Order: sequence, then C-alpha cells, then structure tokens
Amino acid sequence: MKSKIHTALCCALLLAISASAAAEDATFEITVMTPDTALKVAQAALADCRSKGYQVAVVVVDRMGVPQAMIRDRYAGPHTPDTAFRKAWTAVSFREATLLMSENTAAGSPQAGVRHVTNALMLGGGVPIEAGGSIVGGVGISGAPGGDADDACSRAGIEAVMADLEF
Repeated sequence: MKSKIHTALCCALLLAISASAAAEDATFEITVMTPDTALKVAQAALADCRSKGYQVAVVVVDRMGVPQAMIRDRYAGPHTPDTAFRKAWTAVSFREATLLMSENTAAGSPQAGVRHVTNALMLGGGVPIEAGGSIVGGVGISGAPGGDADDACSRAGIEAVMADLEF
C-alpha cells in the first residue's frame, strides 16, 4: 500500500512539474526601450549628422519594428522619413546592420531574395540596438551622403544611450 501511495505522489509531482513547465513555455518576457530612450537615440543621431553638415530623418523602432520616435531635419528630403523607417525595420527584422546587409544581399548572391521582402531596404543606415545580448530596437537614418555616413550617425545615437541600456 505504501508503495502505491509513493508511486501516486511521484506521478502527481511529475504532472505538476510538467504542467508548470508547459505554462512557462506558453509566455515569455521581453525588454523594450522606453519612448524617452528612443527619443534620446534619435536626438543624438540627429545632432551627430548635423555636426557633419547632413540634413537627415531619424526613425527609432522598438524590437518589433514599430516606430517609437521620428525626427526629420528641416531640409531633409520628403522621402527620408519612410526610408529611415524601412532601414530601422530591416535592422531589427533581420538582426543585422543594413550596411552589411547591402553587401551580403547583392544581386547574384544566395541572399539576394530578401531584397524582395515588403519594407526591407538594403541600404546602409539601419542598426539594431542591443542591450544585455538582446535586440531592444533599431535606428534608421536617411539623408546623409551615403549609407556609410547614415550608419555612422545611427551608431552615434546608440552610443548616447549605451550606459542607460546596459543591464
């Protein structure tokens, strides 16, 4: 009798543990930037571009690619906000800087097909924002004279909040 009770208790315990594990797998937690942090990234990136004489638009998206902040300098072209958004979206969606993606997805390469993904834009200037080993957002810039210049301004914006993001 004691053996049957012990076996039943062990089975009940295993069921409780597996039910708990299943419940844990049904949800997860994520870390996202605050709107204030996104705005700080955008302002710092814009300031860096301005210091170099560039008129740009800056868009910061959250980890899901949803815009959190957008600034367009007064003389930046009308296409720049959308282009900056698409660069930021591409960086978080593919978890890679778009400057590198522009090289890796060139015509004729095995990865060239991703250029046909809706909203994807393989031009330099989109950079994922990482904290604690996770992507928490992305920044995209359009309007500087070349993707490498857009990329440099994006990185300056990220650098302005790195101390805030480290955890």
